[in-house]
Amino acid sequence: METTALLSLPSSKPPPSRTHFRPANPFSISFPATHKTSVSHRPITIKSAISRTKKEETVEIVKTQLENCYLLAAIKYTGFTVKQFQDFRRSLPESSKLIVAKNTLVYKAIEGTPWEALKPCMTGMNAWLFVHTEEIPEALKPYRDFQKEKKIENDFTGAVFEGKFYGPGDFKQLETMPSRAEIYAKILGALQGPAIGLVGTLQAPARDVVMVLKAYVQKLEGESGGQKKEIIFQMIASQFLMPVYRKSFSRTHVYFFE
Repeated sequence: METTALLSLPSSKPPPSRTHFRPANPFSISFPATHKTSVSHRPITIKSAISRTKKEETVEIVKTQLENCYLLAAIKYTGFTVKQFQDFRRSLPESSKLIVAKNTLVYKAIEGTPWEALKPCMTGMNAWLFVHTEEIPEALKPYRDFQKEKKIENDFTGAVFEGKFYGPGDFKQLETMPSRAEIYAKILGALQGPAIGLVGTLQAPARDVVMVLKAYVQKLEGESGGQKKEIIFQMIASQFLMPVYRKSFSRTHVYFFE
């Protein structure tokens, strides 16, 4: 039996190649490398712009709070819990505002103003208490009560009142200031005595003194039948009164009756 040898002839179809690629998908979209790089950097630019805007807004908020502000105090914020901070904020009267802001932003807002005296407090983490009333002792009392209730050691790191800086050891002076009613009583009593008594009384902090004086002068003027002795208050202020009153009482006349 003869054996027929089968020879493998070369195929007309070439073998599959490993380097063979499928045709591109007509629905796929490819981006150049440069485009991808720019997209990755875009969020950083947006984030920086937002951060800068927030900083500017914070500075403006501080400046707004400084309007009609009588006292600005710094409180050591390190160690406060969120709940403690919220509880203290709720205990404040409407005339006080508590803000947490970076020292650099607060300083930017107060730079070039009398509030710049607060510069020694620009270290560490601070919460800022803005007091919009002349009743300074009443404005500071909520934090003292809060300290005792929560047994918190964080204290005031400083404050500025009438352009003067008060360190932690000076707060007793602020907390024992006479109230507005007490000051008015002293003024009315001094008006019935020697002029020098009035000068001594007016050294107490009260910015509504002018209105009290005018009202009382009108009352006495009516009772005395128009007889009056006029003294230019500015002359007295230049010798005896604090700078804040020199500004407040300029061009103001006070009348003393014999």
